[in-house]
Amino acid sequence: MSNNHAISKLDDLITTLIDSVKGYEHSAEKIQSVEYQTLFRDLAGERTKAVDLLQDRSRALGGKPNAFGSMAGTVHRQMEGLFVALGGGDKAVIQAIDRGEDYLREEFERVLKDEAIDEETQAIVRRAHESVAHGHMVVKGLKDQLAAA
Repeated sequence: MSNNHAISKLDDLITTLIDSVKGYEHSAEKIQSVEYQTLFRDLAGERTKAVDLLQDRSRALGGKPNAFGSMAGTVHRQMEGLFVALGGGDKAVIQAIDRGEDYLREEFERVLKDEAIDEETQAIVRRAHESVAHGHMVVKGLKDQLAAA
């Protein structure tokens, strides 16, 4: 049985997770709050571990996982920088991260529902998804805090 489908789905997740790592690193540079800078760097580190986990599984299935993000992720980070430059401040950064987290969560949920992917790969995707769920929860909390302020 071919592993091409699972490898393809893993590679899509890897690319999106790399975008997330770069996004958190970029946001840590743009945000004013030192507390948020530390938080975003920590989340980037957590996502890097998820990338490594998925890359290892892709290799085990015979894949050659990429080590770079997408053009869409690059554009997303540039837009975040523009919104900050236009006076959006920390709120613009957190809103950009929130949009990215929503997209990432949707991508993972699609793969987790894919019955054509073997159980061992699904288990590894679920482990990587823990980082996504954690980041989504943290960013939602930040967004809610800003809305209440």
